[in-house]
Amino acid sequence: MFDTILLPTDGSEYAEAAADTGLELAQTHDATVHVVSVADTGPLGDLRLPGDAASAKDAMRSQAREFVDVIVERAEAADLDVTGTVLQGPPESELLEYARNNDVDLIVMGTRGRGGVHRMAMGSVTDHVIRFGDIPVFVGNSGPNSN
Repeated sequence: MFDTILLPTDGSEYAEAAADTGLELAQTHDATVHVVSVADTGPLGDLRLPGDAASAKDAMRSQAREFVDVIVERAEAADLDVTGTVLQGPPESELLEYARNNDVDLIVMGTRGRGGVHRMAMGSVTDHVIRFGDIPVFVGNSGPNSN
C-alpha cells in the first residue's frame, strides 16, 4: 500500500514518536523511508539562534543533519531502505515539494515540535502540510511521555 514514506523531523520528542510509527509502517509495507529535516533559514527562522545570520544558518543546517542522522540510523538498524536529506527554507513548503518530487505515498509526522515565533506567525508545519498537501498524512499528537 505504501512504497515510500516521508518522516519529517525537527528533533522533538513528537517527531521521534512519529518516526517510530513511520518506521513500523515501513517495515510492514517494505517501504523506502525518506527522513527530512528542514533548516528554517527564512527571516523568522534566524530569530531562533544568536549570532550573525551566516553562523545561525550553518548551525541550523548542522542541527538538522543531526536530527536526520538519528532516525536514519534507526531505519538502517531495522534493515530498511532509507535516505536522509536536509533542506533549507520554509519547512511547510519544502516538505510538500520534497514529497511531491519523490513520489511519497505517506507522510508521518508529529503535531508538536519546535516552532516558537515561527509557529505563532505562520501556523504549524503539520497544519500546513495537511491543508495544502495532496498526500495522506498520518499525524501523531503526543510524545513518548504523554498520557
